[in-house]
Amino acid sequence: MNTVFALLDCNNFYASCERLFRPELEGSPVVVLSNNDGCIIARSNEAKALGIPMGAPYFKNSSLIEKHHVEVFSSNYALYGDLSHRVMTILQQMEPEVEIYSIDEAFIRLPKNAGSALTEHALFLRKKIKKDVGIPVSVGMGPTKTLAKVANRIAKKDPGHGGVFDLANCQNRDTLLAGIEVGDIWGIGRRNSEKLYSQGIRTALDLKNSNDEWIREHLTVVGLRTVMELRGIPCIPIDHEPAPRKSVVCSRSFRKPVFSLTDLGEAVSSYVSVAAAKLRSEGLMAANLHVFLRTNRHRKNLPQHAETRMVSLVQPTSSTPALIRQALLGLAKIYQEGFAYQKAGVMLTELAKTGMRQQNLFQPLPKNNGDVMDAVDRINSRWGRNTVQYASSGLEKPWCMSQERKSPAYTTNWEELPIVKASP
Repeated sequence: MNTVFALLDCNNFYASCERLFRPELEGSPVVVLSNNDGCIIARSNEAKALGIPMGAPYFKNSSLIEKHHVEVFSSNYALYGDLSHRVMTILQQMEPEVEIYSIDEAFIRLPKNAGSALTEHALFLRKKIKKDVGIPVSVGMGPTKTLAKVANRIAKKDPGHGGVFDLANCQNRDTLLAGIEVGDIWGIGRRNSEKLYSQGIRTALDLKNSNDEWIREHLTVVGLRTVMELRGIPCIPIDHEPAPRKSVVCSRSFRKPVFSLTDLGEAVSSYVSVAAAKLRSEGLMAANLHVFLRTNRHRKNLPQHAETRMVSLVQPTSSTPALIRQALLGLAKIYQEGFAYQKAGVMLTELAKTGMRQQNLFQPLPKNNGDVMDAVDRINSRWGRNTVQYASSGLEKPWCMSQERKSPAYTTNWEELPIVKASP
């Protein structure tokens, strides 16, 4: 065995973040809701045991939630992002090769031929993150990234493993693979699962022993790579550099239907501000801007309208005022009176690195307000989003998302820091 991969995954991440500052909720069922408090997007183990389904609308499960006194939270992405950063920072300080895969997952490559020391090392990582950040994690190890994913699933599902499972040195690997549905394998997905079921391939072990030619023909080389990984042959390396971003999107559903162009303009201006700040934080510019509107497609009894307008910018930019100006022009062209709009958003595409702008012989250089943008970003980073904002984004924002159960900004706002009281 030349190398060992490990997948570190934060357990029930959003629910764990909410519990971190509410220790009295430890052992109690917790769920977190999506934007506008619509669907259930995270559940503690206790909530899962009650049969509360993932992704289900909140209103359909409200009776069950109330009956069992489940604690309900609106999404607090600023809190989740900050705690994720703390977990990943610890990991990067301790491990030389780290690939941050998502907000709550990271792959690492462990030392060669470490043998039984792998488990002790993983337990140490788990203990340190719990102590320094307070978030519980599970660690799965295997000779490939796909098997590390499988091992992580076992570590999380079976409490007897103490949150760590080593599939790299496991003697009964095939027995374990035989107990895993093929649809639960990383990278397979629903459509591929249907194809595999039609051929009698129902478990991870079946997939491992499947015919290479059939897999290549029907699942392409990507599916064959997964099969090789299940056989213990590494085909997916650690990705040290994330793939270049191709777009930035910011969109929200409204708290209540929006009818006026003024309110829609405020919403679009706010979304552009968020997207532009994200561009600048990654040193990017956008050459195209898309603005879109849509009514509630589930309300068939109401008039329906959905439209998108793309604006090609004269010069790529990350300037918020320049992008807002173009977004509002595009919005005015697709807005129609008499419709109850449920959602609006913007998408920035054709991204390029700042400083690599292609000049235009027939247009003057755009106004350079980089210093102003930098000052705005630093102020909002230090004192909170929208400390400085554009007037076109509005003040009262009656259209904004419903987040009636949102927890405080415990780690990103001085006014909402938790207060600790010590008794004599």
